[in-house]
Amino acid sequence: MSVKQISVFVENKPGSMAAMTAVLADHGIDMRALSLAETKDFGIVRIIVDDVFKAATVLKDAGYVHTITKVLGVMIPDAPGGLNKVLNLLGETGANVEYMYAFLGGKDSNHAYMIFRVEDVKTAAAGLAAKGIQVVDQDHIAAL
Repeated sequence: MSVKQISVFVENKPGSMAAMTAVLADHGIDMRALSLAETKDFGIVRIIVDDVFKAATVLKDAGYVHTITKVLGVMIPDAPGGLNKVLNLLGETGANVEYMYAFLGGKDSNHAYMIFRVEDVKTAAAGLAAKGIQVVDQDHIAAL
């Protein structure tokens, strides 16, 4: 069970993000989450979208270099300690969190969602599910 993240390489200059997001908007692609990591010359935009195939296709057609990575999507109760519990359980599975970012989802105001980049998504997902943590897949994300 995994979510597919698209990482897009963009130049670190004014208007680059607007141009990339315009490509998605012009093709009716809905972003669910976004994270930006930058360096002096370029940025890596990590996005979760409703339609991965369509987004990858239009980005490629527009000349954007990108990759698709499997990441772990987790529904986290909106309560103190919710994230800490998940992080502790991930540690118990042996998963090292390389990076993570959050987003709110749809009409469900009692939960937040976290995207985790871990090396072994399948093992981490199974470990969390065994402890009652709801792991989400791409179809769940698309339906938000």
